[in-house]
Amino acid sequence: MRREPSPSTAVPPPRDVGRREALRQFVYGLTGYEFARHAVETRAALETVFMVILVGDMVGLPVIPPYYSLRILPYVVPQIATWKRRVLREREFGDVHEHHLHGV
Repeated sequence: MRREPSPSTAVPPPRDVGRREALRQFVYGLTGYEFARHAVETRAALETVFMVILVGDMVGLPVIPPYYSLRILPYVVPQIATWKRRVLREREFGDVHEHHLHGV
């Protein structure tokens, strides 16, 4: 005897899943996207400060003694190339901060 799945365990049709996913992304865009983007920008800024303190002598900013830099160096070697590219990239003065138009 074959049983039909109960309505609570039945898989919704693909069209309903697409609408649900679109609604989920829309709500995320309204509520969480700006917070997530700000968190990523803050993390990048803190990472840049950390790398400048650690290996700033690569770009001409000796900050701490090389002994401590050499102790931490194995942990940051994979990030050095992207950090140097990001720090030495040519930018305009206002490029650092995005202009938010809240309430407009």
